[in-house]
Amino acid sequence: MEYFTFARVIHVIAVILWIGGVAMVTTVIIPAVKRLKSKEEQIKTFEQIEGRFALQAKITTLLTGVTGFYMLHVLEGWERYFDYRFWWIHAMTLVWVLFTLVLYVLEPFVLHKLFRKYAGENPARTFSFMHRAHWFLLLLSLITTAGAVAGSHGWFIIN
Repeated sequence: MEYFTFARVIHVIAVILWIGGVAMVTTVIIPAVKRLKSKEEQIKTFEQIEGRFALQAKITTLLTGVTGFYMLHVLEGWERYFDYRFWWIHAMTLVWVLFTLVLYVLEPFVLHKLFRKYAGENPARTFSFMHRAHWFLLLLSLITTAGAVAGSHGWFIIN
């Protein structure tokens, strides 16, 4: 198997695990945690689950970024950033940058402390805000994925 094909396989699997995990957190885990009785149980349960998923998300976003940029390099596709028909490449880059910034910078240095503070004061409001943020990121990711699949197979909304 050539390197490009191998990179594409790793890229797709990493995206499936990453965005699939975001979908699981958004549609199953946060709603379940919000229904727990005590705020202590909510915070403890969420942090345990989130801590395990954070490692998976960090690995899969790293693999997604490395393979994505490798494929752009091999295809000499950098000029696609200057063509509006390839909006999905911009979207993929934006989604990747957002998640990478959150996972590697904001969550460990800022968001974890803010979560503990605000969840301790008002868990319902904190989990509702977090749930809306996850929905936004999930929808952005799904739109991007749909655009990337369609665009990489030659379908452009605007020609």
